[in-house]
Amino acid sequence: MQAPALPATEAQRIATLRALLILDTEPEARFDLITAYAASEFKVPIALVSLVDSNRQWFKSCVGLPLGEGPREESFCGHAILEPGIFEIADARSDGRFADNPAVLGDPWVRFYAGCPLVMANGESVGTLCLVDRKPRRLSAWERGQLEVLGKMVAAELQGVSASTVEGRPNIPAFYA
Repeated sequence: MQAPALPATEAQRIATLRALLILDTEPEARFDLITAYAASEFKVPIALVSLVDSNRQWFKSCVGLPLGEGPREESFCGHAILEPGIFEIADARSDGRFADNPAVLGDPWVRFYAGCPLVMANGESVGTLCLVDRKPRRLSAWERGQLEVLGKMVAAELQGVSASTVEGRPNIPAFYA
């Protein structure tokens, strides 16, 4: 198993994540609705909003797994935040970075993974909206586009949480430019 590298801007990325004031908060319908929709739309048993902290990945929302967290060094999402777009693994058993990962060798039996980085206004990726399947597959171009749109929705919600908590008013960023 290959642990994910740290981004060159890791200190800024962690500061951005922590400024959202979202880690270890209760589940919220606005995130749960997106993961439920993603699981249904992409026909996958698992969909997550995963935030990548210093030493862990923490699930803000989850379909198909219990809410919780896992070690960053074992996370697929730790790799996904390093990519500028969708990070996709068609069959984790055939990928040297993941073939001996505990999540591949045992429950939840990850075969397919696709993660859309949750990019904040300052360019830092704080986590992913990800899809997991227990069988190998690939996303179509249309599905990749849909996952990107849903990922931008989650990113906007995360930034709205930060702005409303810190400034007392909602602020949805313009990320469509």
